Amino acid sequence: MMEFRHAQLDNGLNVVAEVNPDAKSLAAGFFVRTGSRDETPEIAGVSHFLEHMVFKGTPSRSALEVNLAFDGMGANYNAFTSEENTVFYGEVLPEFQADLLDLLGDILRPSLREEDFDTEKQVILDEIALYEDQPHFRLYDNMMSHHFKGHPLGNSILGTPRSITDLQRRQMLEYFDRRYSATNVACCAVGNVDFDALLAKVGEMCNQWEAYDVDRDTRSYDGSRDRRIIADKKLTRQNIGLMSPAPSAQDDRRFAAQLLSSIIGDSTGSRLYYALVDTAIADDAAMHYSTMDHAGGLLTFVSCSPEQAPEALRITQNVLAEFAGDGTTEAELRAAKNKIASSATRKGELPMGRLTAVGFDWVYRGEYVPLAEQIDALYAVTAEDVAAVAARADLTHPTLVALGPREAI
Repeated sequence: MMEFRHAQLDNGLNVVAEVNPDAKSLAAGFFVRTGSRDETPEIAGVSHFLEHMVFKGTPSRSALEVNLAFDGMGANYNAFTSEENTVFYGEVLPEFQADLLDLLGDILRPSLREEDFDTEKQVILDEIALYEDQPHFRLYDNMMSHHFKGHPLGNSILGTPRSITDLQRRQMLEYFDRRYSATNVACCAVGNVDFDALLAKVGEMCNQWEAYDVDRDTRSYDGSRDRRIIADKKLTRQNIGLMSPAPSAQDDRRFAAQLLSSIIGDSTGSRLYYALVDTAIADDAAMHYSTMDHAGGLLTFVSCSPEQAPEALRITQNVLAEFAGDGTTEAELRAAKNKIASSATRKGELPMGRLTAVGFDWVYRGEYVPLAEQIDALYAVTAEDVAAVAARADLTHPTLVALGPREAI
């Protein structure tokens, strides 16, 4: 039988697990509540840079030894940085639980050696250049910075070539000491987990971590709702982005927002799909719902030929306006519920598929909600609930950013 377990170390580090004895594997990760929104312009990109540095060795392991240790246990492992979180995780067979936790706990206190810092700086600069060649990433980065103008959520995750070039190891150390408090970290495990052994190992590795208060600017902000055109003659496609405010990760209306985004912009069978992709006006059209700490966003992306951009934008705006005025049909709502529930259930069959869901439930709301209860909450959403979220978002007045060869659309 599946069981939720929770304990807290003496220094405040939380350990949570969704234990499933029937699973054939387990996934575990350390969730650090820090990201680009917690940076200043002088250290822009330091959270992501630090994510890289964590794998560069510890007082007891070199970078090569870290990689060999992951490979030796057959782990599927990685890390990622967002505006709000840095997560380090691995997926292994149950017999490697202790080895995985020993390794993850060790690398979370990295050496941050000067020579590794200098080498990895060039890797980060190359990564920034790589992503600059990806229009979808550039559009997203510019949408966030423009929508959240003057708000920390507008900070770029990668930083800029200048901020990374100028960043000093001393500044990274100061950031690490300020943000990687035991009270700002949660260890989460899902699957065939021995919780008592998990707690003992995490205690062994992490009980000596210092505990101190960590703050974050969580002031509310509905977005600039401005319009920006970025002309780039090197691009062959026109990329259009629109963004409206949405319920936060702490808001119960997040289920209604998830349904709204599916009805309007799911990759297949949505209003935008039928209006733009099925008619060959655009090659891609989708809406995504992003939950954040006391903030949220409905992000719409459209990719099309430059010649069709004005028509694609007009149709997109019409779709949003019609939904704002008329709401959803019961058939659309039922189909969206089935899609989301089906996807969540399939994903949840594997521990790795549940890890971030369980981890972020704890990070954002300090709670555990079984998948079945989440699906029940989803099915309880009414058409009126979805309409209320749409009205609050004011879909007809979004922030708009366009990137492509056109100077106007």
